[in-house]
Amino acid sequence: MTTLNRLERWKAAGVISADQHLLLGSLVRHERISVFVELSALLYIGVLSIVGGVIWTFRDYVVNLGDAVIFSILAFLVAVPLYYCFTRGKPYDNGEVESPSLIFDYVLYFACLMFSATLGFAETRFTIFNGWSTHLLIASIAFGLLAYRFDNRFVLSLAISTLAGYLGLKIDAFDVADTHVLRFTALVFGSSLAGLGVWLHRQEVKPHFLDTFVHIGANVIMMATISGVTEGNTGLLYLAALLALSALAIYLGIRFSRFAFVAYGTLYGYAGISVRLLEHLGGPTLALWYFVITGTMVVIGLTVLARRFGRDE
Repeated sequence: MTTLNRLERWKAAGVISADQHLLLGSLVRHERISVFVELSALLYIGVLSIVGGVIWTFRDYVVNLGDAVIFSILAFLVAVPLYYCFTRGKPYDNGEVESPSLIFDYVLYFACLMFSATLGFAETRFTIFNGWSTHLLIASIAFGLLAYRFDNRFVLSLAISTLAGYLGLKIDAFDVADTHVLRFTALVFGSSLAGLGVWLHRQEVKPHFLDTFVHIGANVIMMATISGVTEGNTGLLYLAALLALSALAIYLGIRFSRFAFVAYGTLYGYAGISVRLLEHLGGPTLALWYFVITGTMVVIGLTVLARRFGRDE
């Protein structure tokens, strides 16, 4: 019996999905397959490496050239890729816009990182923003505008994460950075992200960005809630809230065929319960057995659900 025959039998028996059968069959027949995801990851890593190399070079070798020269070089490294994006990019549209070329998104990403580095240099040398929080806010606004102008969800994620950093530093600036304030800020931030994404989706303004807003918002809310599970007086309330949010995430994930939210609900709920149970387990041996048994059950359950989602889609 050939490998292709075995693949056919596995597909008929439901062991592998149709997509898995197609991919494995292509490999067996030595056909060409898409490596777009792998190439994209390598390109993003390459951009990060280039920016890191530029910053390291400036720190160790170019610092003696003077502030004016350094600032001019950084501004040039921002202006050139932005010029490329604005001259090669397609006109703005509220719908999804395809990138004009393979490297376009990475040039935009490079421009964003260099813009942030330029702001950081200006703040370090001249303190023109009166603190790092203003620098992060400016960068976040710029990233958000560029993300919508050029329809780039990766830059949108960068804008949201930068805004989260701004909110954290803003709290520190007022010297009220206790866990309760940080947790409340995170809950408001995550809820606002999800709400903004839903509102923009209904307004048909880049509706495909909804997943980015909701994914990040859900994780922020879940992490903020799980951080309160170990609180002495309110820990059980946070655990109850976490389990309710987990159940909602699983329900909505199943309803709208979004397996990621099923995984979020399962993993965060499991983590919250485990954190509370660890306080009452007798010792490290019992805790180890708990994680081996329950962790295996969770992994198996998610694997079965993932396969079911794959068949349904």
